[in-house]
Amino acid sequence: MAKLYFRYGTMDSAKSLNLLAVAHNYRKQGKRVLLMKPRLDTRFGAAKISSRAGLEADADVMIDEDTTLNPREFEGVDCILVDEAQFLPPSVIEDLRRITVDPGVPVICYGLRTDFRTRLFPGAQRLMELADRIEEVKVTCQYCSKKAICNLRFVNGTPTVRGPQIQLGADEQYAPVCWGHYDEATKQMSAEASGATLRPS
Repeated sequence: MAKLYFRYGTMDSAKSLNLLAVAHNYRKQGKRVLLMKPRLDTRFGAAKISSRAGLEADADVMIDEDTTLNPREFEGVDCILVDEAQFLPPSVIEDLRRITVDPGVPVICYGLRTDFRTRLFPGAQRLMELADRIEEVKVTCQYCSKKAICNLRFVNGTPTVRGPQIQLGADEQYAPVCWGHYDEATKQMSAEASGATLRPS
């Protein structure tokens, strides 16, 4: 049986670059690969999948909140690659799971695991529950050499834990950070909100 993969990482972990490289390899071998992405991700164009390294490709399928995937429409496809999978509705994750069984197409989803508050996105949660393989795409913290596991959001250069869960942005709004630097930043925000002062450790 084909497998459902979830390859997750923080911002700046080259997830889209990895996806585009996999797509290139499939197509170089003459195989049919379909690229999917959520329609709400318009940062680089409505139908574009882009990496910060400058590579890009057009998505073949755009996913909306009410999208339903018919498994019969994917017969003859060798692989499905999904960008920004955290934004997919859980029902679409379930459709992708079924597609791996019949007609038996492997599906590789790339995305964030958690939001800027360290909470699971609904699409990522369903992938964590259903995926055959869960693989981390690693990158180091922006401020040290430890592994980044959190996405720190900024507003006008200041860290924040306020705002909607989905807020599209790039380097100017998010940074990949380790837990220590995330905890330090969020503690500082809490202290400033209460008027307290944190002592340096």
